[in-house]
Amino acid sequence: MASDKSAPPTTTDAGIPVPSDEHSLTVGPDGPIVLHDHYLLEQMANFNRERIPERQPHAKGSGAFGYFEVTEDVSKYTKAKAFQPGAKTDVVTRFSTVAGERGSPDTWRDPRGFSVKMYTEDGNFDMVGNNTPVFFIRDPLKFQHFIRSQKRRADNGLRDHDMQWDFWTLSPESAHQVTILMGDRGIPRTWRHMNGYSSHTYMLINAAGEKFWVKFHWKTDQGIEFFTQAEADKMAGEDGDYHRRDLFNAIHDGDHPSWTLRWQIMPYEEAKSYRFNPFDLTKVWPHADYPPMDVGKLVLDRNPTDFHTEIEQAAFEPNNMVQGIGLSPDKMLLARGFSYADAHRARLGVNYKQIPVNKPQCPVHSYSKDGAARTENVCDPVYAPNSYGGPVARDPGGEAGLWHADGDMVRKAYTLREDDDDFSQPRALVREVMDEAARSRLVNNIAGHLSDGVSEPILKRAFDYWRAIDKETGDKVEKAVRDKIGGESKSPGLASARSISMKPAGQ
Repeated sequence: MASDKSAPPTTTDAGIPVPSDEHSLTVGPDGPIVLHDHYLLEQMANFNRERIPERQPHAKGSGAFGYFEVTEDVSKYTKAKAFQPGAKTDVVTRFSTVAGERGSPDTWRDPRGFSVKMYTEDGNFDMVGNNTPVFFIRDPLKFQHFIRSQKRRADNGLRDHDMQWDFWTLSPESAHQVTILMGDRGIPRTWRHMNGYSSHTYMLINAAGEKFWVKFHWKTDQGIEFFTQAEADKMAGEDGDYHRRDLFNAIHDGDHPSWTLRWQIMPYEEAKSYRFNPFDLTKVWPHADYPPMDVGKLVLDRNPTDFHTEIEQAAFEPNNMVQGIGLSPDKMLLARGFSYADAHRARLGVNYKQIPVNKPQCPVHSYSKDGAARTENVCDPVYAPNSYGGPVARDPGGEAGLWHADGDMVRKAYTLREDDDDFSQPRALVREVMDEAARSRLVNNIAGHLSDGVSEPILKRAFDYWRAIDKETGDKVEKAVRDKIGGESKSPGLASARSISMKPAGQ
């Protein structure tokens, strides 16, 4: 094949030109390959190692680069430089499904991850959110168990609706999120046509040291659009990468998606006496009490050039807080402050923040040193305190994420308040937000899901679960399921697998 004289020469990873892109070094044209063909060995060895472990949840996804620009003056709430009037900050954003593996279809019914990394002049600020304003649980001790219930069975390697509903119906705090999941927003038509939320409550602190509580809402400027279950099933067969392809092609064609950032602000002291716990991740703050205010605009205008380097290795973590923004008493958020960074260390290595997509765009003066894949030079002194000019911690003048707490050590997720129940908010969603057509689709979606392999005892719990949310909806769900399966469920759920595993060896 004729070579292209204008193309750059192929090299080894050390930059040494290679003699051929096509042929190994052999003893004569018909002889064996020689061991000292170092380029062939480099190519094979790299290929064997080019896959890094996939994320545990949120394995399937994609993303893009762009910017966030502040359009309103919100400086009275935070001193964070990225949220000062007119500030413009580079960002990378990643969208994903939660339960599916890296090769799973984009259009499964599942929450969508919506994560934003802002490269601010004070360091990286990460907002790790979803396309829903709430989550399934409020205590992090249950998180690992929740994810496993949505993954695959141990015996046959298949996802199982029986264990999903087993977990949900034994965890009534899941009702709000499950109602959203089974509704229209459970399958967004594209990532461009869905909102993003911090879901968690964060703390803001301004230049005067005043503290506020905040929730982030990224409202799509493209409008909300969704797939019906039938449309999503069809698309899963036609194009399992539909959402990834749609985002890439839209940006490539100059149709740059955007979102308007809005904040809900709660005065610091009001959290102490609000009618339900404002840090409970299963609850939303009513807009009538805390109206969302415009903050700025997120625009995605650049696709990745290397998916693995820029998207697969992107590492978002809620502990990346900059001056003026901090964590809150939300138990799930506090646990995520540890778990995400730890997951990245396990998946990408201890020096994952030196990967270009994760590297801050500001000077880094850290006492971290050594470890696998270290690329940044370390200079003495490598300890603190020291007498030799090493970096020194400086109080920025009011640290966000600090609040008063006292009491005995207990295992309890929040003190109950007047309106702290699990069903009133999802009931309002069904009865007051959804119209009749949306309620009909909700019933059909639930019934279709429950009719697929859910055992009779868990079916009965699921019907009671939905009646607790809304009796009419629960009654319709039971009728639709019974009609679909022709009476009682014959599925054993996990019972058959358990009975087999409990038998003595050899039986």
